[in-house]
Amino acid sequence: MSGNDSATPDAARDATSDATLDATDREGRNPLLSVRDLRVRFRTEEGVVRAVDGVSFDVYPGETVCLVGESGSGKTVTGEAITRLVKSPPGEIEGEVVFDGQNLSDLSEKQLRKIRGGRIGHIFQNPQNALNPVYTVGWQVAEAVRLHTDASRKEARERAIDLLDQVGIPEAAARYGDYPHEFSGGQKQRVVVAQALAANPDLLIADEPTTALDVTIQAQILRLLADLREEFGMAVLLVTHDLSVVAEVADRVVVVYAGKVMESGDVYNIFEDPAHPYTRALLDCLPGRGGETRGIPGRLPDPTNPPDGCRFHPRCPHALPECREGAQPPLYEVADDHEVSCVYYDGSHDPTAITGEASSRPSFPDGGGGGGVSDRANVRPDDSREDEDDE
Repeated sequence: MSGNDSATPDAARDATSDATLDATDREGRNPLLSVRDLRVRFRTEEGVVRAVDGVSFDVYPGETVCLVGESGSGKTVTGEAITRLVKSPPGEIEGEVVFDGQNLSDLSEKQLRKIRGGRIGHIFQNPQNALNPVYTVGWQVAEAVRLHTDASRKEARERAIDLLDQVGIPEAAARYGDYPHEFSGGQKQRVVVAQALAANPDLLIADEPTTALDVTIQAQILRLLADLREEFGMAVLLVTHDLSVVAEVADRVVVVYAGKVMESGDVYNIFEDPAHPYTRALLDCLPGRGGETRGIPGRLPDPTNPPDGCRFHPRCPHALPECREGAQPPLYEVADDHEVSCVYYDGSHDPTAITGEASSRPSFPDGGGGGGVSDRANVRPDDSREDEDDE
């Protein structure tokens, strides 16, 4: 976790903001991205690794959806499989990925390259590895512009300088010719964001964009992504293990465990009324909630030999005999835009055995919520783009 005192977001922007989509806003609209029964397997000497095993979710225009779970849950592979960044072999991808009405699974690699990096931008987890050390940062951003637009070299350079300026690189024109090692960690992450925005994408897939950054720079990167979403109207799929980050930026949340979706819903539902034992266990790991912080006993199951029944049952304090049999429980609807994969919600069990008192969960004060950056938890009220780390 990031070390925040709380995962409870304040009202960074009004709850009625047009940029925050609720279930009513999405009625009658088509999702920008629709992922159905996505499966990714890797054949290894130890056996077949089921990294992603039937994941489904939607991302609507202009919203931020967070994929959440422990390291090894399949979040990163899910994000990479959307645009077939998973190498094959050894990877094998199955399922349906529809982007703006077009099934990406039907496209050739050449056709997909026009969308990948163009209409769908990627921010990778480690900016140090994402940038080539032998080329200047300006050239690398300009090259991304030229790959996905008809811009000339001069136009690409101008666009690159503009992008570097937009993401908060001071004196962008002067820094155009600098190399990655001449930038701080926060600045390098901003350069990676600039690359991802080269072709004005409709969807930005961000994989742990604040990992390895200190809390102050994390907050600035989150504010930057929120500002860019507002400015460009793009949707964001954010991959993270950090629930404090989720509380800052999410409109909706998809909780993933061992390649399966455990729970999905509006950020308010997930934080105020978490339904799955795994979601509740993740929240119990957060510091500063007024109770004892505790980890989740046990470990993720062997991906080459996952358990029958619910993937989480070996670690679940509420597991029943039927949790250990058959397949993963289906997703049961527990409220509008809130589904959970747990036998306690099949109509024949009492879910209060899991949920207990609602007051024991973290809550959103003053009507605040996701879709924005909390001024209290991470961001200084006068937060500007003059990063202390970037000087």
